[in-house]
Amino acid sequence: MLSIIGLLTIFIIVALLISGRITPIVGLVIVPIFGAFFAGYNFKEIGEFFGSGIDSVISVVIMFIFAILFFGVMQDAGVFDPLINTMIKVSRGNVIAVSMATVVIAAIAQLDGSGASTFLITIPALLPLYKRLRMSPYLLLLLVGTSASIVNMVPWGGPLGRAAAVLGVDVTELWRPLIKIQVIGLVLLVAVAFVLGMREKRRIVRKVTDDSSDEGESIFDEVEDESTKTANSLHRPKLLWINVVIALTVIGLLVWGKVPAGFIFMIGFSLALPLNYRTVNEQMDRIKAHAPNALLMAAIILAAGSFLGILNGANMLDSIATDLVKILPAFIVPYLHIIIGFFGVPFDLLLSTDAYYFALLPIVEQVVSGFGVPSISIAYALIVGNIIGTFVSPFSPALWLALGLAGLEMGKHIRYSFLIMWGFSIVLFLITMALGVITF
Repeated sequence: MLSIIGLLTIFIIVALLISGRITPIVGLVIVPIFGAFFAGYNFKEIGEFFGSGIDSVISVVIMFIFAILFFGVMQDAGVFDPLINTMIKVSRGNVIAVSMATVVIAAIAQLDGSGASTFLITIPALLPLYKRLRMSPYLLLLLVGTSASIVNMVPWGGPLGRAAAVLGVDVTELWRPLIKIQVIGLVLLVAVAFVLGMREKRRIVRKVTDDSSDEGESIFDEVEDESTKTANSLHRPKLLWINVVIALTVIGLLVWGKVPAGFIFMIGFSLALPLNYRTVNEQMDRIKAHAPNALLMAAIILAAGSFLGILNGANMLDSIATDLVKILPAFIVPYLHIIIGFFGVPFDLLLSTDAYYFALLPIVEQVVSGFGVPSISIAYALIVGNIIGTFVSPFSPALWLALGLAGLEMGKHIRYSFLIMWGFSIVLFLITMALGVITF
C-alpha cells in the first residue's frame, strides 16, 4: 500500500508539472502531504519529514539566491558580451556549431562532479547567446544536462560513490572501465548536438526568415545588427577585466570545492555590486531587478525539499524499490539489471538518486548475483542506464537550480528532453553491453 501511495503521489506531481495546470510550488507541497496522510502519518510526523527535507536543500537555496544576484550583476555589467560576440563571430551565427560547443563546455564544467556548479557556470554564460541566436533555451538545458550526466561518471561524482559504497569496492576501480564509455558518450552527444542543431536551425529559419535565400547568413545579419546596438547604460566596459577576475575567481573556488558555494556567491555578489554600481539607489535597483527570479525559484526548491523529505521520511521511495523486485515474474529476474538499466531514465521520474542506489541497487544485486552475474556488472547496468536521466528528474535540486537560472519550467523541460535523453541512454547502454562492460 505504501508503494501504491508513493507511486500515485509521484505520478500526480509529474502529470501536474507536465500539464502546466498549477505552479510547481503547489504541486510539490500539497500532493505529498495528502499522500502522507493516506499512508497513516499525522501532522507532527509530516512536520518532521518536512524539516528533514528542508535541511537537505537549504544550502542549495542560499547558493541559488546569491548566484542569481551575482550572475545578474555580471550580465548587467556586460561580462559575458565578449564571449558571446566571439562565439558569434567564430560561428557566424551557426546554430549547429553553438550546439556542439555547448556539449564540450558543459563537459569541462562538470569535471568537478557538481551538477549545480556546471549549471551555474554554463547557463548564465551561454543563455544570452542562445537568446540572441533565437535558439531554444530548452535545447541548452538538454545539452548541458546530458553532457554533465556523462561526465558525472567520475569517482568524485555522486552515483559512483553511492554504488561503490553499496558494493564495498574501490570507487576508482569501479570507474576505470567507464572511462571509455564516457569518451564514447561525449563523442556520440556531439553528433546528437549536430543533429539537434540542424533541427533548431530549420525551426529558427522558418520563424525568422520566411523568404530568405541564404538562411544562415540572414540569421547572422540579424544577430550582428542586434549586437552592434548602443551599449546598455548598465554595462561597465572599463571594469571588464576586474569583473572577469571576480567571475573566474568565483568559478575557481566552486571547482576547488573547499568553500561552501553559497558563501562564495555571497562574497562575490557583495564585491561586484558596489564595484559596478556606486550609489545605493543603483545597487538597490539591481537587487530589485533580479530578486523576483531568485526568490521564486528559491521557493520552488524549498517546495521540492518538502516533497523529497516527505517521500523519504514516509519510506515511500524505499518501499517502491523493494516491492518492484517482488512483483516481477520469475523468468525475467536473471535479467533484472538489464531491464532496470534499459528503463533507467524513466526511473528517474520515480526515485531519488539515494533511493535508486541505496534501496534499489542492493536488492537487484542480491537477486541477480545469485544467477552468477558479477556484482560489478550489475552496478554498471544501473549506473549507465540511469545516469543520463539525472537532469530530467524533479528529484534533482540541481535541475531546479538550472531551471531558475534559465527561467524555464520543469514540465516543458520534461516534454522537450525526456524522450531524447532516454533514447540517448538506451544507445549508450547498448554500446556498454557490446563492449562487455555489462554482462548477463
